[in-house]
Amino acid sequence: MLRAALTGVAVRATAVRAVTPMARSTVVVKRFYSAGHEEESFESFTERYVKFFDAVDDLFELQRGLNNAFAYDLVPAPSVIESALRASRRVNDFATTVRIFEGIKEKVETDKQYQQYLEELAPVKEELGLLTREELGL
Repeated sequence: MLRAALTGVAVRATAVRAVTPMARSTVVVKRFYSAGHEEESFESFTERYVKFFDAVDDLFELQRGLNNAFAYDLVPAPSVIESALRASRRVNDFATTVRIFEGIKEKVETDKQYQQYLEELAPVKEELGLLTREELGL
């Protein structure tokens, strides 16, 4: 056992000496965190998410899209919200519709802006039979 250990050390020591030193080259590492990504306009953002929510056919995709849309530093346009509300009714998830309105309330700066969104989305709320958290009394 000891002989095997010692011969292993001797073999490794000769192997290390046998390696010729290579010229070291300088490697410059440059990270491009945003490489290949262009600035997206609000209109293209809106169009992209309206298309996304129009094509949603299951709850997971709907919630993933909502998380992504609300992660941006902007409030989605009413057309995006309308598309998301229709998608949530299509997948038959009433709770998500309430959470969409909660998300809008958190994203806007003032209660006046929230009321403007509610006024803009009133026909859709009526058509789909949706309620906000305040209307539910929660």
